[in-house]
Amino acid sequence: MTALPWLDPRRAPHFPDPGQALEEPPGLLAAGGRLSPEWLLKAYSAGIFPWYDERSPILWWSPDPRMVLLPGELHISSRLARRLRRPDYRISLDQAFDQVIAACADTRLRPDQEGTWITAEMRDAYQTLHQLGHAHSIEVWQGDELIGGLYGVGIGRAFFGESMFSRQRDGSKIAMAWLDTQFQAWGMALMDCQIDNPHLRRMGARNLPREDFLARIARATASTLPKQAWHRLHVPDCCRSGDNSDRQLDKPETWQA
Repeated sequence: MTALPWLDPRRAPHFPDPGQALEEPPGLLAAGGRLSPEWLLKAYSAGIFPWYDERSPILWWSPDPRMVLLPGELHISSRLARRLRRPDYRISLDQAFDQVIAACADTRLRPDQEGTWITAEMRDAYQTLHQLGHAHSIEVWQGDELIGGLYGVGIGRAFFGESMFSRQRDGSKIAMAWLDTQFQAWGMALMDCQIDNPHLRRMGARNLPREDFLARIARATASTLPKQAWHRLHVPDCCRSGDNSDRQLDKPETWQA
């Protein structure tokens, strides 16, 4: 068995070439290192992400193929389109990041899953990234209840999705639909979905060979996102009707259906 490289946390962030990732388990690249902003941003920019549980050291992955969602390719079913037009929810950006990551870590929302990889250490790390402006969330509300959302890391014109949740049917799908609209408006290159997932595949995500994925994120992370991104919502076409096509609350990061 090939020895897994150990990353010295005392050194500056450093990772092996993703092409050295193991075939079994698929994509496992290295162990060790840290979850500091410097390590995380270096990892994502190189097509690498952390994924482990409380029983393991920090594990770093770069699977081949890599699942991505390209802006404009999200499949919105007729049923979801009808749900998006219902005037019983509102959307916000970066207004409840801590609540979103807490919900994503809540195993009660995933009864078929044992435990969670979003450990306290991981939550602290991504909350720090959020405070620094690198991690973002989109929230779906019904009244004062947070019913869906997702979070991830943004570098340039690439977004690295980490996790999503639903407390009501279609909660995460609504978040995905709105986020796809934002990405089209901002000129984003792609959303990294990490590992092949049948649910995301049905929504339009596709698998890319690792080499293709790495080339795309190299270009995307070297680009600059408009300053207004994550500060003003663009409304999906299917939600524009009558006088509420541009209706907003007191903050431009929030939209009321």
